[in-house]
Amino acid sequence: MAKKHLIVLAGPTASGKTATAIKLAEAFETDIISADSRQFYKELSIGTAAPTEEELSRTNHFFVQHLSIFDKYDVADYEKDVLFVLKNYFKLHDCIILTGGSGLFIDAVCNGLDAIPDVSDDIRNKVQKIYEDGGIKTLQDEVKRVDNEYFQIVDKQNPRRLQRALEVFYQTGKPYSTFRQKNTAERDFDIIKVALLWDRDKLIERINKRVDMMMKQGLLDEVKSVYKYRHLNPLNTVGYKELFDYLDGKCTLEQAVEQIKISTRQYAKRQMTWLRKNNDYQWFTIDQIDEMIKYIASNLS
Repeated sequence: MAKKHLIVLAGPTASGKTATAIKLAEAFETDIISADSRQFYKELSIGTAAPTEEELSRTNHFFVQHLSIFDKYDVADYEKDVLFVLKNYFKLHDCIILTGGSGLFIDAVCNGLDAIPDVSDDIRNKVQKIYEDGGIKTLQDEVKRVDNEYFQIVDKQNPRRLQRALEVFYQTGKPYSTFRQKNTAERDFDIIKVALLWDRDKLIERINKRVDMMMKQGLLDEVKSVYKYRHLNPLNTVGYKELFDYLDGKCTLEQAVEQIKISTRQYAKRQMTWLRKNNDYQWFTIDQIDEMIKYIASNLS
């Protein structure tokens, strides 16, 4: 019986993961599992750079726009759902592509989730009050104080991630980072990890151009369509938050667009920090896709 392989394609935002994943899927006659938590939601397409209809028609994608922003869904649900898909998929196929920019979701599939302690309602309410009273800056400062290691890699604009770190610390007295990645779950498939490498200045140029293209494609109208639901967690993301501020009259449209570019560049930097901490990835530039395919083929045995 042939060994089953999960091919993980990672890289920072705007690095070309979608197009590259399709090339890999076509080369190995397989399908794609999305690990981009922003692309799960059917109401969000332009701002999340979801695959186009043409791209979706070229190969099957799992976990793309399969949820609504009103659905409750987290990384534990994702791990369970992906493992179920893999169990059935591997009955007929030997490999599949997993790609996306959400490192936490990729790690959940590859390594399993960490045994994070339960948190009491009192602690959860305490942390929620910190956020309500002081805003996200207060959360950032407190996480940096109690767990600087996690602060260096966390999405600093995601209040839920920051709150979770504080909840665990207040509950246990130990930094959240000490509970992460302690034990790797056993998987009945092999994992091949590749990543896209970009020159920093060229990646910044791609990010800026992509944001401009999103605006031309109608991002502002997409944001307006979900404006009244802005309190929902899926909408607490780059591209939407900045335009919510514009709609609130806090800045001009030009300022909001520039802030999207800045926030996206910061996000890309955090993604690279996450990836570089994992020595399992083999790096390739966008011009080395043929070499990437050969590398993967040599490990499919």
